[in-house]
Formats: sequence, C-alpha cells, structure tokens
Amino acid sequence: MITKEDVEHIGWLARIEISEQETVEYMEKLNSVLEYFGQLDELPTEDVVPTYHVAEIYNVFREDIVEECLPQETVLANTEYKQDGTFRVPKIG
Repeated sequence: MITKEDVEHIGWLARIEISEQETVEYMEKLNSVLEYFGQLDELPTEDVVPTYHVAEIYNVFREDIVEECLPQETVLANTEYKQDGTFRVPKIG
C-alpha cells in the first residue's frame, strides 16, 4: 500500500512540489493501480503461453559480410585531433 510519505518521497525524488491535496489524490490513485494489479495476480495463467510481443515481429538480421575497411588516411582526413595515426581524445579521470 502506498502511504502519504511514499508520495511525498516520490515528489522529492522527482523534484516537484506536491500540495497536501495532491498528495492524498496521488496516494488514492496509486493504491487504485496497485489494487488492479492485485486483481490481475489472481487470474489463472497456468495454461497461458508467455507473450513477448503482441504482434508477430521477427528480427531481421543481415548476413555479416567482411568487407575492406576505409584507409587510415581517409578516416583521419577530416579531423585535426589525430596523433600517431589514431584519433586523439581528451584524457578521462
């Protein structure tokens, strides 16, 4: 069950100001949602096949074909940030 303190904490996490009236309204609405999920938990689902997506969608992968890479000079041609044949990036840490 969602308490008034839970709603206030959620508001604090979201950095939003919630009035006393809104706190009570959100508490009631969130508890209503949880109650509905509780009803769904009571449904018999033992014989239901799990569904991963409502539409029959299949991944379409292209064949992985090894091709020749771009020449190093071409790759580095449009950057001023290069060093020893590689991209130069700022040090992190």
